[in-house]
Amino acid sequence: MLGHVSLGVSNLDRATLFFDAVLAALGYVRLWTGEGGLGYGSPGGGEELNIFERRGASPPGEGFHLAFVAPDRAAVERFHAAALAHGGTDCGVPGLRPHYGKNYYAAFVLDPDGHKLEAVHQ
Repeated sequence: MLGHVSLGVSNLDRATLFFDAVLAALGYVRLWTGEGGLGYGSPGGGEELNIFERRGASPPGEGFHLAFVAPDRAAVERFHAAALAHGGTDCGVPGLRPHYGKNYYAAFVLDPDGHKLEAVHQ
């Protein structure tokens, strides 16, 4: 359905360190780096997430979050740990979320700019 998602960040260097770490924990890689931005996706694939430095950038409003598919529960845990180690804020430790589904295992964080992110394995 979606070709890609783009996020605006206030500090590209800080965002690069954060997203390199949290997305690597899930098996994703940086596919391109350009002036003012970068793109991530699956190895050998096209970009699915683009990050651009924008003056005055702020996260979307209440109710929005971006969920990344994790290959297993251990990847969800690595994502959460990497986020906290690189300036993220905990919004839900790794664990089962039975109200979303019997096997829904997820973690939630805010990136340094306040975007709510999730890693989920089902």
